[in-house]
Amino acid sequence: MMNLLRKSKDGVFASQTLTGHLLRGAVAIGLLYAAISQQHAYPVWVAVAGVLALVVMRGCLVCWTVGLVETVMQRFSRSLRS
Repeated sequence: MMNLLRKSKDGVFASQTLTGHLLRGAVAIGLLYAAISQQHAYPVWVAVAGVLALVVMRGCLVCWTVGLVETVMQRFSRSLRS
């Protein structure tokens, strides 16, 4: 499980596996959705969920997207070398 979520050695924001990167994105989107939907009822939860989403994405949404592109490119280049 830990190999699934590890950071890649080659890319700045890339993950070792595409599945792990997409899993991190899904968790972050879920946290952001929960924070936005509960913002009036639980203001402290919004702050905690927002910080957790940033940690899970390893930065902002743009950082996660750049990591997704890096991860896909690394996977594509590995398949070309094989």
